[in-house]
Amino acid sequence: QVQLVESGGGLVQPGGSLRLSCRASGSIFSIAVMDWYRQAPGKERELVASITSIGNIYYADSVKGRFSISRDNAKNTMYLQMNSLKPEDTAVYYCNSRPRGDWGRGTQVTVSS
Repeated sequence: QVQLVESGGGLVQPGGSLRLSCRASGSIFSIAVMDWYRQAPGKERELVASITSIGNIYYADSVKGRFSISRDNAKNTMYLQMNSLKPEDTAVYYCNSRPRGDWGRGTQVTVSS
């Protein structure tokens, strides 16, 4: 099972952008579905976006039109481009595959002025 490591988080002002990366320790070519989740303080972890190996994509309503998920099998990396960020996007962001593996440390995204 590949290990996934998230990076790219940080502090950004409302309306700003960030690009998160999810790098795998091995090939993601055969991983059928990869997901981005987030967990805000005091809330349950929620699914933000998913991408299949053939490019089918899902977005939660809360991020539709602002976030864009992609994967680069050659680089064993999945991305989450986040634009027009809002304070309610503040959370720890995690990536995972299906079937779900161990959770990593995540990457903190804070949207604040």
